[in-house]
Amino acid sequence: MKKLNLTLTKLILAFFLIIFISLASSAQRSMSDLPVFGAQIFIEPGQTPEDIDTWFRVLKENGMKTTRIRMFESYMHKPGDTWDFSLFDLAFRAAEKYDIKVYGTIFPYTEKTDIGGFKFPRDEAHLQSIATFIEKLITHFSQFKSLYGWVLINEPGVSGSIPWTDFSKTKYQEWLKQNPPKDFVDNGYPILVELTDQRFLLDYNTWYLNWLATEIRKYDTQHVLHVNNHAMFQNCAEYNFPEWRKFLTTLGGSAHASWHFGYFKREQYALAMSANSEIVRSGAGELPWIMTEIQGGNNTYSGGAPFCPTKNEIAQWMWITLGTQGKGGIFWSLNPRSSGIEAGEWAMIDFQDQPSDRLKAASEVIKVVDSNAELFSNAREFDSGINILYVRQSLWAEKKMAMPSQQNYEARLAGGVMKSALGYFEAISEMGVNCNLKEFGEFDFSKDDYTGTTIILAHQIAVPSAYTQKLEDFVSRGGKLIVDGLTAFFDDNLHNTMKTGFPFARLFGGNISEFKAVDNLFEVKVGQISLPAHLWQGYIRNTTGRPIATEDGETVAVLNQFGKGETVWIPSLLGMGARLGGTEKLAQFLANELKFNFSKTPYSFTGQQKAVLMKTLQSGNSFVTVIANKSNEPKRVLLNLTDKTRKPFVLFADKKGTVSGQSVTVSPEETLVIEWK
Repeated sequence: MKKLNLTLTKLILAFFLIIFISLASSAQRSMSDLPVFGAQIFIEPGQTPEDIDTWFRVLKENGMKTTRIRMFESYMHKPGDTWDFSLFDLAFRAAEKYDIKVYGTIFPYTEKTDIGGFKFPRDEAHLQSIATFIEKLITHFSQFKSLYGWVLINEPGVSGSIPWTDFSKTKYQEWLKQNPPKDFVDNGYPILVELTDQRFLLDYNTWYLNWLATEIRKYDTQHVLHVNNHAMFQNCAEYNFPEWRKFLTTLGGSAHASWHFGYFKREQYALAMSANSEIVRSGAGELPWIMTEIQGGNNTYSGGAPFCPTKNEIAQWMWITLGTQGKGGIFWSLNPRSSGIEAGEWAMIDFQDQPSDRLKAASEVIKVVDSNAELFSNAREFDSGINILYVRQSLWAEKKMAMPSQQNYEARLAGGVMKSALGYFEAISEMGVNCNLKEFGEFDFSKDDYTGTTIILAHQIAVPSAYTQKLEDFVSRGGKLIVDGLTAFFDDNLHNTMKTGFPFARLFGGNISEFKAVDNLFEVKVGQISLPAHLWQGYIRNTTGRPIATEDGETVAVLNQFGKGETVWIPSLLGMGARLGGTEKLAQFLANELKFNFSKTPYSFTGQQKAVLMKTLQSGNSFVTVIANKSNEPKRVLLNLTDKTRKPFVLFADKKGTVSGQSVTVSPEETLVIEWK
């Protein structure tokens, strides 16, 4: 009888496990879901039920299907260890009334002047208080049908600076036991500048996010788990996306022009959104991703620069997100907060709760997506085979080594590594070609054949010696490697590789005899193209490479055949030179070097189009091109078409852009979206 009862118990448990798995999977956002957009509704004391109802109604009336609510412990946790959720209950009930799905952001108690939230616990007692808050929050709000998912933390990442508290110091000592630092490397050289703190920060971020996810899953096994990364161009070295995929359902990011696009001018904000999106898309891997925070309104006294998006910029950012395979986005925010540093800022409605021109523009984009649901549900970014890789150790090294110079050379400032990569991204984008932007560890080095695939390493100053074999395998199996600047000047212990043993000599075709500081801008002539370069020029002690550029009789660039592939090595900062001196010459150079990649791209520009970019999606038998014109003049753009039998249909044009055959006309600041079928 006991055996029978035990068997019956196991069957019942198995049944409920199947139901549980089914429920859990049905709650996950799928790569084939329809993209949806929404806006953050900011909930704070003083708001009336009528206020809250109005904001959810406005979302509904403008086609928005999702929102994000910051779940303030400080507005729920009352004296005497009692809890009052009534203010936020109003929001979740309004969401149910208007069929809006809610992302709830875990926001434990913090100082009232802290607008972004802390990133790590202060001590064990603080950690336990966070766990208690999560239990109270999750068990209460999981009952609402309007709940879609939980955002683990608002904007993780601290720009490389660890907040040293008793808690973090304890965690660091625990981490050191598993990752003991060394005073010398195997070949005897001393380690004088350490990256240990940055390695710890990478793992510390992952530990805390995983802890939060685990705590939530104790009480809620059904809803989405999400996180939005911020300041991507500065913080990306702290984000171990492949590890995060193990506990997240979706990945996200923040893209506030006034906070996060400091490396760009305003006319480059569409490019910035594209690059930001590519980093998030790569980090997500096979998970869906959304742009969790998009600047929706004016910032007055907060943010790095006062700025208000135009209605055209709102449309550009939405379409670029979609064109990068995003499953939608959430604007920050629908309504302005009433008090604090951001009071009266960022909103998509006016102070009388009426839709701004920005919200109306977003609504028009949503209508197009909704009316072409199957097309956009199944859309995937077309892979050109071009991959710009950033190496997190290079960003770490730059934080340690870079210091401002009297001349304020860009490469001597923190940001030179990422800006070099972005120079290539800009040049390729202006030729209308998709381009991956990945951390080195996110690239798949396991394939047997890389014919038609290109990796670009632009001024990645610190490359671990362990990456040598991966890159050699990539090139020997047919891949193309383009290397510029001081790439691999350091190893991951910040030794100068030219003195401690250059591990890439076989792959690159030689070694460096020396680097010279030249000027803010100088030229490197490769064939008939004089490429602008920045600050440093490298001179190559050639072995197997064929010289393709010389300076006063010395080799400054080589082409090296390696197995079935080849390496182009130009140890001068061409990516940075393009940002400072114009991308035209770099675009010409890349048009020659990436002919194969361009030829397999279904749609591209016949020549470089300054301040214009294009993203290409494939959906079933159709292609979709998103073209944004950021120049101050109308553009007539000719397209390379690999299949001229397809017919173009304009899906969206906010200034009446047109397409005829392979000719496209786009007004200044216009976004033109075309389906080819």
